[in-house]
Amino acid sequence: MTKKTPSFRLPLMFCYFLALLLLGCGEKASKKKSEKTSTIEETEATETTDSNKKILFFGDSLTAGYGLEVSQAFPALIQQRIDSLGLDYTVINAGLSGETTASGKNRLAWVLEDGIDIIIIELGANDGLRGVPLTETEQNLKSMVDTVQNKLPGAKIILAGMKIPPNMGPEYTSKFESIFPELADSEDIKLIPFLLENVAGIPELNQGDGIHPTVEGQKLVAQNVWEVLQPIL
Repeated sequence: MTKKTPSFRLPLMFCYFLALLLLGCGEKASKKKSEKTSTIEETEATETTDSNKKILFFGDSLTAGYGLEVSQAFPALIQQRIDSLGLDYTVINAGLSGETTASGKNRLAWVLEDGIDIIIIELGANDGLRGVPLTETEQNLKSMVDTVQNKLPGAKIILAGMKIPPNMGPEYTSKFESIFPELADSEDIKLIPFLLENVAGIPELNQGDGIHPTVEGQKLVAQNVWEVLQPIL
């Protein structure tokens, strides 16, 4: 069992790298068509054809497994656990680097399809790093929840909670963090309290950018997801 460490300890240099990488991810997502193609290829690589039940991971670079092979990202690790238990589910990785809640809201309808039983929404980190108005982030997340409920009324929704470094000020940081549990409570959906619990701010569990989890970090992220997902399965 990994020793518990403070869930969020971020030095100023980490915040600096955070801002730089955000810009880099945004540019890659918007300027490079090849990255979109790569994302599609990764999604296809994560799917299998043996199951009619599907679990959709919809998020940003954290879900996409930025800097790693798609097989090392936490959605693929979840698939491995599912397979080891003989459960009849196929994982779909629909992560896209640089995604915000606004762009995710516009993209969501394109990836929803019949047969999706569970969807994990992992978005908001890029909003917080850019200082997007909190009401906008909250409304976009709620809109995505509504879209799933309207299009796939039988699907179960899990919202991945997120935290950001304190460089936007304590009030913004605190209110940002509260968006996720409050929305999960009001919409009666499941919540992963903090996706990067025991990973964020720990150098040895993050890549050189100080933000995206390493292979070992992804294993801990998968565990955070599994604790909420397993009872549903």
